[in-house]
Amino acid sequence: MRIANIQATARKEYYHLIRDFRSLYLAFILPLVLILLFGYALSLDVEDVGVMVVDHDKTSSSRDFIRQVDASPYFNVIAHLPDDDAAVKELDRGSTTIVLVIPPGWTADIRADRKAQLQVLLDGSDPNFASLSRGYITAFIERYNNRLFVDFLNRQGSVRAKPPVEGRIRVWFNEDLESRKFIVPGIIAVIIMIVGAMLTSLVIAREYENGTMETIKSLPIRAEEFLTGKAIPYFFIAMTDVFVAMLMGQFLFGVVLKSSFWLMVLATTLYLCVALGLGLLISVVTKSQLVANQIAILVTYLPSLLLSDFVFPVANMPKFIQLVTYIVPATYYIDILNGLYLRGLGLTVLWQSYAVLLAMYAVLAALTLIVFRREGM
Repeated sequence: MRIANIQATARKEYYHLIRDFRSLYLAFILPLVLILLFGYALSLDVEDVGVMVVDHDKTSSSRDFIRQVDASPYFNVIAHLPDDDAAVKELDRGSTTIVLVIPPGWTADIRADRKAQLQVLLDGSDPNFASLSRGYITAFIERYNNRLFVDFLNRQGSVRAKPPVEGRIRVWFNEDLESRKFIVPGIIAVIIMIVGAMLTSLVIAREYENGTMETIKSLPIRAEEFLTGKAIPYFFIAMTDVFVAMLMGQFLFGVVLKSSFWLMVLATTLYLCVALGLGLLISVVTKSQLVANQIAILVTYLPSLLLSDFVFPVANMPKFIQLVTYIVPATYYIDILNGLYLRGLGLTVLWQSYAVLLAMYAVLAALTLIVFRREGM
C-alpha cells in the first residue's frame, strides 16, 4: 500500500469531519454524555427502597421494628399510613415499593410465643427491582426472627443453640458489589460502536450520494488504501474517547484498571478495528447514508447494549438468543474489560477473546475488500 494515498484520503476525511457538526457531536459529545448518564443514573444496586408502614399494633415493639427497618441501609421508611385503604392507594400511585402492615395484637402474639403475622405488600411492576427488594426484606425479617428466637431461649433458660453451618462469605473482584464498577467499563464498548461503526457506516455511502465515487474510482488508488485512509480519523477519535472514558471512570467513579494498560490498548485496538470494518462494510453495501445509519443502529449499537452481557445477563436469555450473542463483538470485548478492570487477569486467561476479535477483524476486512472491489474500485 502507498502511504501517500492513505494520507491523502485520511486528510480529506479529516477536513470533512471538522466541518460536520453532527459528526463531531457523535464523536465527542455523545460519548461523554453516555458516560455521565450511565455512571450516575444507571445503577443495578438496591438501596434506600421506599417503605410505607401501616401500624395497627401501635406498641413499643412494633415501633422498634419500624425503627430497625428504617435504620437498614437498604430501606427508608418514608411514610406512616393510617389504614389499609391508604396503603392500596399509595401502591396504585406508585409512591412506594414496599408497604409493611403490622396487624393488631402483633406484639401480644410474639410475647405469648405464638406465630405473629406481618403483611408485606410489594409493587411488582418492575420485576427485577421487586425481586431484589423481596430478597432484602425477607432476609431482614429472618434476622429479626433469629433475634426473637434467641430471646425466647434466654427466657426459657436454655443454652444458646449454635447453627450447624456457618457461612463465611468473601466477595472477590468487586468487593463492594457496586454495579458502577461493571457498568462504566462496559459503556466503553458502546462508545466504540457509536464512533467506530455508526460514523464509518456513512463515509462510503456519502461518496456515492455526493456523486464523487466515480471520480475516486478513476484515481490511482487501491481499495485497501482508500478504506484505510477513511478509517484512520475515526480510529484516533475513538481511541481518544476511550482514554477520556478511562480517566473519567477513574476520577469520577473510582473505577480503576487492575490489569495491564497495554492489554487494554491491545483489546481496544482489536475491537475498534472490528467496529470500523463493520461500519465500512455496511457503508459499501448500502450506498445510502440513511439506510446505513439505520442498519448500523440495528447491527452494532443495539446488540452491543442488549446482547453483550453488559446490562442483561446472557444466561437468562432464550437459547436461540444466547447463540446470537456469540457473533456480537461486544460480548468478547466486555469479557476482556471485566477481566482487566475487575479481575486483574492477563493474556494467558483472556487470549481466547482476543483471538476471536482478531478473527472477526480479518473476516470483516476481507469481506469489505471483496465487496468494494466488485464495485469497480
